Amino acid sequence: MESKSWLNRTTVGIGLASLFSDWSHETATTVLPAFLATLGVSAVWLGAIEGIADGLSSFAKMGSGYYTDRLRRRKPVAVAGYVVTALGTAAFGLATNAWHVLAARSVAWLGRGVRTPVRKALLAASVDRSAYGRAFGFERMMDTLGAVVGPATAVALLPLFHYHYPSLFAVTLVPGLIAAGLIAFAVKEKERLPVAHIAFGESLRVLPGAYRRFLVAVGLFGAGDFAHTLLILLATQRLAPVYGAGKAATFAAGLYLFHNVCYAASAFGAGWLADHMDKRRLLAGGYALSALMGAGIILLPPHLGTFAAIFAVGGIYVGIEEACEDALCAELVGDAHHGMAFGVLATVNGAGDMLSSFLVGLLWTAWSIPAAFGYSAALSLAGALLVLRSR
Repeated sequence: MESKSWLNRTTVGIGLASLFSDWSHETATTVLPAFLATLGVSAVWLGAIEGIADGLSSFAKMGSGYYTDRLRRRKPVAVAGYVVTALGTAAFGLATNAWHVLAARSVAWLGRGVRTPVRKALLAASVDRSAYGRAFGFERMMDTLGAVVGPATAVALLPLFHYHYPSLFAVTLVPGLIAAGLIAFAVKEKERLPVAHIAFGESLRVLPGAYRRFLVAVGLFGAGDFAHTLLILLATQRLAPVYGAGKAATFAAGLYLFHNVCYAASAFGAGWLADHMDKRRLLAGGYALSALMGAGIILLPPHLGTFAAIFAVGGIYVGIEEACEDALCAELVGDAHHGMAFGVLATVNGAGDMLSSFLVGLLWTAWSIPAAFGYSAALSLAGALLVLRSR
């Protein structure tokens, strides 16, 4: 073990890299709906951009997890992934129509997909099993602090750039490349013996049955867990008749910042709780909060206070979900196969994101807001019930 403490050089380095990387892409994500609006893009396009990028990312995660279990050193793969994500995010500034944004987002998220299981395997290898919850909760907290700084950066710089979006997207390159440097120079990779080469299908079959049952619950929940950029668009549209388009966009960005503050505040607390109670019950509670958020969107009046509550619940449940899912994954699977296990988990989540973001955007555009978010709430509740039944 690198250190007796779970808060060691590697956990801090990975946490800081997550902070700077999220700072980069959340700065871009905060203004992405408004940027797409200047291109005349509808909700279904935003859902498609998020969904397709998440889907491509998910398959990259599985391939990366499988491949890197067979390497003596995983870290160079993670560094490359961080660099590609930074370049793809900055490339939003070159877009002149929606498919350009789709291409840039897809490249960025492919890089993100490659690095994710590697980063999680490096983190799990640096701490004792009894501290998985705290280590992953800390990483999620740091990641989300970046998601707090990112929207704040967007809100502060966009007026200074006279609402010239390409200039803001170019700035995101700086924290993105700092994140890659942190992985390269701050993270100490623990020596390991690579897994003997076996076929991809055999690698899946050696994963434990309890892990597979856990994946079914994750997949069901993920099929309704849409990208929260759709919440930004929802707030922008529903607050515009009251406050005007400009103020509504500013309020929506502020609400997303508040969402990420709640996310950061809940992530480490959820990780700490996961080390001291039944992780499945805690995860089911997080899934149930997602259903509550969907119900709130449908039933509550579209006021600023209402949206503050919706964004808060959204941030809290994501913190619980991500810390608990990662900790359970690390706990259920042996160290040697962590890359594959994290890759499969991320692929299931990514496939769910692809399906849910597209379907929520489609249901919203073709039918109604209640149809879109009712679908999400129903699958979130079903996922909560299933994770309680899994053992």
